[in-house]
Amino acid sequence: RPAGSRTRKQWYQRRVRGLYFSTLSPLFSSLVLSIQVSYLPPLPTMKVDIADGRSGKTLLCLELTKETTILDLKKMHIKEKPYLYPTRMTYKVSLKEKALPEETKIGDLDTFCDGSVLYFKDLGPQIGWSTVFFAEYIGPIFAYLTFYLARGYIYGATTPTTTIQNIACAMYVGHYVKRVLETMFIHRFSKATMPIGNLFKNCTYYWGFSSFISYFINHPLYTPPGCNLCVYLGLGTYLFGELGNFSCHIAFMNMRPAGSRTRVIPMPDSNPFTLLFHLVSCPNYTYEVLSWIGFAIFTSTFYAALFAIVGGGQMLQWALGKHRNYKKEFEKYPRGRKAMIPFIL
Repeated sequence: RPAGSRTRKQWYQRRVRGLYFSTLSPLFSSLVLSIQVSYLPPLPTMKVDIADGRSGKTLLCLELTKETTILDLKKMHIKEKPYLYPTRMTYKVSLKEKALPEETKIGDLDTFCDGSVLYFKDLGPQIGWSTVFFAEYIGPIFAYLTFYLARGYIYGATTPTTTIQNIACAMYVGHYVKRVLETMFIHRFSKATMPIGNLFKNCTYYWGFSSFISYFINHPLYTPPGCNLCVYLGLGTYLFGELGNFSCHIAFMNMRPAGSRTRVIPMPDSNPFTLLFHLVSCPNYTYEVLSWIGFAIFTSTFYAALFAIVGGGQMLQWALGKHRNYKKEFEKYPRGRKAMIPFIL
């Protein structure tokens, strides 16, 4: 401690000043802030009825503020119905409109006031898109390889597979290996889940067709195409479709930043395969149908052709739905663009 009285006084002043700024000042500031917060007026609330989207019956009434988000609303609803979870729930302002995104605030809804109604829909048990895709695409690989590798046990065959059968196996399995890798590294889903019932429906479709196709192509009595033109035309069409499909999936990935749900008008990039975006909204489906048409020509089997027809019809329905959504969402969407078939549909 300093010896002189003046020096001692200065030393005490510095100690007191340091104690104030290091301890008392932050405590005093926190106290003032807490007092200010406690006296802030609460946000005005409004009573909102949650009605069943099918029957229109009121399920519950909640008090919300303009800052309440749809995700907050889901959490409040879950407290009343614990078996629910966010991806299973959707809310609409009216039955004809789209489901509201989770980040939407109640205050952002036009003409929404006290006594308004939100329509709730329970989507049922959900499962992740990636899980469904893995199940859909890994199953056909095993189904096809079962008949290809176990010909001796299944058919009692003693003759080796032909070149056409070997190439057909590489084409079919290669397609689904590509899809598995795309699911792992390329696809970015706008929705996290889908109804769990789709898992059984989709797996039955893919696994069932794969079994039928493989059974007949790998049968000892299978007859390869009679002309080389079918072989080369089929293989070329298949490879063209696969490359185009992969190119479009890469383009779609680049249009949506990772972790976001951004939607933009699909446009081609530097890859020439993506030029088809100028003509159709879903060129990935166009190319995939082409690849299956090529496989059907290459193998010349009924079930491969049937698979191309049925799959093409399903992809056309998906493309038409996405095409309608694009036109509703974007006012400047290209008018001459079709859904999947250039210049036609």
